[in-house]
Amino acid sequence: MSELNSHSRRWFLSSIIPAAVALELSPAAAAQDHSRRAEEESSSHQGKGTADWMRKARWGVMTHYLADWIAKDTGEEMTVARWNDLVAHFDVEGLADQIKSTGAGYHLISIGQNSGYYLSPNATYDRIVGIQPSKCSKRDLVADLYDAHRRRGIKLMVYLPSGAPAGDAAAVKALGWQAGAYRNNEFQLKWEKVIREWSERWGNKVSGWWFDGCYWPNAMYRMSAPNFASFAAAARAGNQESLVAFNPGMFRRIFSMSPYEDYTAGEIDLPAEVTLNHAEDGIVDGAQLHILSHLGERWGMGLPRFSTDQVVAWCRKLKDQGGVFTWDTPVSADGHISQAFIDQLKAIGHDNGAA
Repeated sequence: MSELNSHSRRWFLSSIIPAAVALELSPAAAAQDHSRRAEEESSSHQGKGTADWMRKARWGVMTHYLADWIAKDTGEEMTVARWNDLVAHFDVEGLADQIKSTGAGYHLISIGQNSGYYLSPNATYDRIVGIQPSKCSKRDLVADLYDAHRRRGIKLMVYLPSGAPAGDAAAVKALGWQAGAYRNNEFQLKWEKVIREWSERWGNKVSGWWFDGCYWPNAMYRMSAPNFASFAAAARAGNQESLVAFNPGMFRRIFSMSPYEDYTAGEIDLPAEVTLNHAEDGIVDGAQLHILSHLGERWGMGLPRFSTDQVVAWCRKLKDQGGVFTWDTPVSADGHISQAFIDQLKAIGHDNGAA
């Protein structure tokens, strides 16, 4: 072997020494080392103003695309074959055209939720849960949506629960999840690996994450890793500028859950009842002020429940305070938004200066 030059030697030493040390670490020590690195990574991310693009966008559209919701709506049993067929025929160009027509600046879509079906492949998830055939779709709908949105200048964000898919008993058991105020250490370490695979594959295609169900922050995330820092680091593994929000549940008062999030989750069912305390120029305790509510009668379902004047007024009020509004909007099985909702979204866009 030829002699290493000085550059190669520095690279060799910087690479092999940490690896050798890691081999000597106990599992607990390795976890602590991972925790330290995750916290350093997430801490270095803070304060860089990465939510600026979201504030400039002013508002966006969310869509739930979930296997169990579609099955309930159509009255047919959901299977792996059926799910793959649905995802394969999701009209990304048509939906991107619709969202572009409204003037919305970003689109937030669910990766999956309680059924255990996900709209993107994930080998880490499949290896952990051991379910065959995989309930993760063959098509990477997130990647395809990004391509469609990129050409139209629309940012893409993703939604994922912070817990295991509650409707899939096999997955819950394999992931080691307990619903409630439990530490869930084993689960969280596995879940972060699943999230990390998606994040690293998508890279800067995904501009933000909205994590649902962070109902027990003191029991799960405000201690040594796995914690909020390692959780956020997993989501940002592929894009250090990616936004992160942790949802504590539905509260009238909008607040920030953690210094490791960039914007408030802001889940609210009745926008007229929102209260904002200590919000200054669109910032709540260091996080971008943001609210998420639904235009339909229920999340992802039903007819419009508010008048167009109401939704426009609520968006304008939040915008005037430097905040950002996301409206959950039902989509059909092929990925289209009905005209009644398009009309409301276009009115919001027009009020925000869209042509």
